Amino acid sequence: MKHTAFYELHKNLNAKIVPFAGYEMPVEYSGITNEHLQVRNSVGVFDVSHMGEFWVKGPKALDLIQKITSNDASTLTIGKAQYSCFPNGKGGIIDDLLVYKYEEEKYMLVVNAANIEKDWKWCVENNTIGAELENASDNISQLAIQGPKAIETLQKLTEINLSEIPYYSFVTGKIAGIDNVIISNTGYTGSGGFELYMYNKDAIKIWEAVFKAGEEFGILPIGLGARDTLRLEKGFCLYGNDIDDTTSPIEAGLGWITKFTESKSFIDKDFLLNQKTEGVNKKLKGFKMIDKGIPRHDYEVINEQDQVIGKVTSGTHSPILKQGIGMAYINTEYTKIGTEIFIKVRNRKLKAEIVKVPFV
Repeated sequence: MKHTAFYELHKNLNAKIVPFAGYEMPVEYSGITNEHLQVRNSVGVFDVSHMGEFWVKGPKALDLIQKITSNDASTLTIGKAQYSCFPNGKGGIIDDLLVYKYEEEKYMLVVNAANIEKDWKWCVENNTIGAELENASDNISQLAIQGPKAIETLQKLTEINLSEIPYYSFVTGKIAGIDNVIISNTGYTGSGGFELYMYNKDAIKIWEAVFKAGEEFGILPIGLGARDTLRLEKGFCLYGNDIDDTTSPIEAGLGWITKFTESKSFIDKDFLLNQKTEGVNKKLKGFKMIDKGIPRHDYEVINEQDQVIGKVTSGTHSPILKQGIGMAYINTEYTKIGTEIFIKVRNRKLKAEIVKVPFV
């Protein structure tokens, strides 16, 4: 198993460590609900150094990104990022990712930890046009400082005016005395904050500085457990649950990152355009439990007549709403907001309803 630069810190903080994507990672420290509420109300820090980072460089960099991703990277200016996905050539999704425009002919792709090897192979195989590729995943550490007090915490550590960095934008500069840190107004919690990309050698110094700066806000380390409940309350997709090699971005409600502009030709463009035009048989939708119960991954969704009409992809008990919430692929005829559905929870038929996401 691999370890991030923060592994010894996690152990010293008595984190519950679990195997995840080839790494030993902290799933919780003080409890998932406590950590969840800390991020919603104040500020928390996630070690997300297990994520992958690929550099795409040279005159052909944009051409390759346009070919292998669904969003339109030609709209990016230096200092901007966008959410996108890799279509797999069969109508499914290899991974979802962030695309950063770092310089005129230099981009960074940030991919999911579990998919680094698969994604890298895909990029290399499809690079028939001569872009320069570098897998920097093992050299970069990443911290996500998230929550409404994240900006006040980090502002103590830098002369850069963080309030002038718009959402899905970034700067590279000095933080906690360390230069060349990417400071990105992005995150996976929906509570605001920044993601910091740094070299491994600088990781511990930045961690310690962040925690000292956040002391007045009761800053806490946050594990993968609360990361999951936070993202689900906001209706963000998790690769391997809500999207995978068998689901299309159109079915997943990711049409907004699938751009069919004339100037952009990308893998699966014709197939996905046909889905958008003709419609799909199933859609990823959010639902709230009406009856008491917690929906879980792979639970069946049924109608009044006990016919199976879908499958839960993600589910949890929402710490904010104090009720069960989830997402599921559901037959299109049952996806209208307010439609009553049922979730099979341990052979019980529990009532739920289709709702608009985000949940909170």
